[in-house]
Amino acid sequence: MKALATAILVGLALPSWAQHEGYAGQQGREIKALSAEEVAQYLAGAGMAFAKSAELNHYPGPMHALELADQLGLTGAQREATRKLMDAHKAEARALGGKVVAAEQALDALFRKPQIAPSALADAVAAAASAQGAYRLSHLETHRRMRALLTDEQVHRYDRARGYTSSPPAGHSGHKH
Repeated sequence: MKALATAILVGLALPSWAQHEGYAGQQGREIKALSAEEVAQYLAGAGMAFAKSAELNHYPGPMHALELADQLGLTGAQREATRKLMDAHKAEARALGGKVVAAEQALDALFRKPQIAPSALADAVAAAASAQGAYRLSHLETHRRMRALLTDEQVHRYDRARGYTSSPPAGHSGHKH
């Protein structure tokens, strides 16, 4: 019983303790607001869940569509169009990711100064927000364009393969013909 009471007290104290810990250990980061992994992901043009609203609302991504090409029954023309879309997107996302990283570096550099002009801070935050917005838009727009390459049946197969639904498409009983 005493062990249970101790465990409960420790469990209740942990959230409070974690709040006081702050950002200890992150002060050595090159860019304080981004981990090294986040920087690498931006520079690689990674998705980082920026298109989650598209993905979970029946707008597939090209990388996963290609991985599932056989299951989706993609035609040769669809595969080629999907590859082109993915290649163009990756190039754009890498360039935009570089802008996000640069904007965060500039914002971080401001705070290494003893004083910051309000207008300089506002400009740096606006630049970082704009870069991040463009990065997200690129990912979402790619999903929008991918959806246009697929049939409704292929989108349903994609959703099932990714675990987003288990039901058969509308108008189908789920049995094979």
